[in-house]
Amino acid sequence: MEKKGQLVRTKRFAMEPMSVEDAMLQMEMLDHSFFLFCNKDSSVYNVAYLRQDGDYGLIEPELT
Repeated sequence: MEKKGQLVRTKRFAMEPMSVEDAMLQMEMLDHSFFLFCNKDSSVYNVAYLRQDGDYGLIEPELT
């Protein structure tokens, strides 16, 4: 198996629960293409991301 790359950095940061709208604002302010956050409505971690068409997407895991 060909080695693709290796983990070279770990980043830790405080996470306050926030709305989806606030997460998208944070993502825009940071100029990132995705943003991990704790959804204040569900208390579940979500990922907001910028789609190739310029719209936004949201990943909401279903906990089993």
